[in-house]
Amino acid sequence: MKKSYKMVFLSLLVTIGIVLHIFENMLPLPFPIPGAKLGLANIISLLAIVLYGYKDGLVVCVLRCILGAALSSSFSSLLYSLSGGILSTIIMAGAYKYFKNIFSLVGISILGAVTHNFVQITVAAIVLSTFGLYIYLPYLMILGLIMGLFTGLAADFVRRSLPTFFY
Repeated sequence: MKKSYKMVFLSLLVTIGIVLHIFENMLPLPFPIPGAKLGLANIISLLAIVLYGYKDGLVVCVLRCILGAALSSSFSSLLYSLSGGILSTIIMAGAYKYFKNIFSLVGISILGAVTHNFVQITVAAIVLSTFGLYIYLPYLMILGLIMGLFTGLAADFVRRSLPTFFY
């Protein structure tokens, strides 16, 4: 694939990730747990990993987090989304590279969602200097399993629906 086609498609992935990020911020929070989100934009990070690899997946994730925070005026959440996004992308990329014969995209997505939640709670506990936030961790892990399942199914559906031209 020509480098320009790849750059255009990666730009589209970043744009779709930003739209999903902003859309998700506009939804009323369906969970009574602070910090719980649907994680729709993680579909795009997983797709970038599957289609283009670790480096491009990480670039898409970082750009999506920074531009999404800038456009939705939620700079306070940038630290949490960026730290969770980077580490979950690294974990998903490693799982995809070394264990794609064992785990499906759904399993890899669940691993990423659980990692994302754990990292966000840890960063929040460090920033706020209170480790009492870990009381939310079991609930966030359950939500991570559910939403990881959903985002993994969505990413797998999109991957199978894309023409091979894009990867």
